[in-house]
Amino acid sequence: MNKALRLICFLSIGLAIPGADGWAQTSALYQQTSEVNNLMVQYDADRGSLSRFYAVEGSPDRRNRLLQLQNDYLKQLQQLKFESLPVGSKADYLLFKRNMDEQVRLLQEEEAEYTQLAPWFSFSEKIYEIERIRRRGTQQDAQKLAATANALSAEISGFAKKLDKEGAIDINLSRRAGGILRGLQYSVKSVNDFYTGYDPSFSWWTPEPFKKLDNALSDYAKSWQQKEKSAPGGKDDGSGIIGYPIGQKELVRQLQAEMIPYTPEELVDIANKEFAWCDAEMLKASREMGFGDDWKKAVEKVKNSYVPPGKQPEAIMKLYNESIDFLKKNKLITIPPLAEETWRMSMMSPQRQLVSPFFLGGEMLIISYPTHTMAEDDKLMSMRGNNPHFSRATVHHELIAGHHLQGFMNNRYKSYRNFNTPFWTEGWALYWELILWDMKFPQSPEDRIGMLFWRMHRCARIIFSLNYHLNKWTPQQCIDFLVDRVCHERANAEGEVRRSFTGGYGPLYQLAYMIGGLQFYNMKKELVDSGKMTYKQYHDAVMQENAMPVEMLRVILENQNVSKDFKTNWRFYSK
Repeated sequence: MNKALRLICFLSIGLAIPGADGWAQTSALYQQTSEVNNLMVQYDADRGSLSRFYAVEGSPDRRNRLLQLQNDYLKQLQQLKFESLPVGSKADYLLFKRNMDEQVRLLQEEEAEYTQLAPWFSFSEKIYEIERIRRRGTQQDAQKLAATANALSAEISGFAKKLDKEGAIDINLSRRAGGILRGLQYSVKSVNDFYTGYDPSFSWWTPEPFKKLDNALSDYAKSWQQKEKSAPGGKDDGSGIIGYPIGQKELVRQLQAEMIPYTPEELVDIANKEFAWCDAEMLKASREMGFGDDWKKAVEKVKNSYVPPGKQPEAIMKLYNESIDFLKKNKLITIPPLAEETWRMSMMSPQRQLVSPFFLGGEMLIISYPTHTMAEDDKLMSMRGNNPHFSRATVHHELIAGHHLQGFMNNRYKSYRNFNTPFWTEGWALYWELILWDMKFPQSPEDRIGMLFWRMHRCARIIFSLNYHLNKWTPQQCIDFLVDRVCHERANAEGEVRRSFTGGYGPLYQLAYMIGGLQFYNMKKELVDSGKMTYKQYHDAVMQENAMPVEMLRVILENQNVSKDFKTNWRFYSK
């Protein structure tokens, strides 16, 4: 370390981190950087430059160049002396390498699928070459180009007819074919936009042939879309929800990548244990409300406490103020004034409510409540599902100290870290529901039922999503489970399942809420309950490390010694 850097470190404000002698002080420089920072920033910039230049999705040019980039940076990373790095930098090293290894895997998978599809795309290199020449503005032989476009159109139309007669094709190959065709259409458009109107010869010869070529590619893409819809495993069970289960092997691989050392079956067992706790607490609240053991009647009463149309934003604001006051009164976390000042509200469209029946959060709080265009039954279900007691359990989840504060702090601390994972994002927000329950935030049995509804819902997410991806349950069984076991409104249950399997979320996303929350909760036991940190120290430390797998965050906060060949091993659950 040179003298100037030593001086900066000496003069900088200290940040509390764990050390051998307890909570030591280290340079505030490490609030924003690490020895791996520069490499990660340069990698992101280089990848962005290459992705913009080699912009054709699915093309060998793009794939080969990105694969070279990954290998180049893996070599640079290996040159760092891992054993001499501080724990935070070791975490960056391990996670950066994990991400690059995953990119290599995906590029190799793409290459293997492209090779399998090659007989269906023998014409593609001719289109890639036309786009390749265009990148540096070379004038092309427009008459020859028009003839090539006409010949390609006929060739592609022939492939489309052949494909229509073909039997079922694997879903992954169908989707890959769709990506290749998007890249080819982009290539044709890129060439056409570049020369048309600027090159008189091109403008004379090519308009109709290029239009014909684009139409042929569009028709071919539609044929592949039909193959995707009819791919094995994607049948409609009557729910109208068509997804594609990934199976045991891929579930385990993804869990390992997210540093969750449990099998799918073990996670279902955890969910059932948590469900049993919820059942017992729900019965206590139901009895206090005078419904005995018929807790579903108690839930019905809570659902019918909804506010009239037009009053939901006002009700949410009241709940937000109560939540913020509670956090401040108990000194649970630092809340920057600007974070309080700048979150915004909007109303969710009826179309979006089909996949997101409950309000969403972040810097923008998106309120789900019925509009005048919705059917009468749907209006009532939306209002009942977003009643104040249910919403009380999730305002802090969506705003502060949940998603809004997460995003706010991610933009301000270690922003170079791009290790986003739902186990951190959703797990942290869910963790606050667990903590506030422990601290008696719910004021009445109705409030407790509201919080328990969501806790049961998160247990149910683990069970139905894993059973679906293990090919044990259909979407309709998942819907019925949410209605019968959690007491969901049926339209809301349908929206939840549709969101889970067709909403663009990864297979582990739904289970990440409760599992990630339990990880944070267990780490709280290790650091706060043991007296090593206060709640505020713990929560502030989490917010200043940015997003990452929770086990790796634990490595940093507990200053653990990790090796270069680190493997997930934290068995965080005990009940």
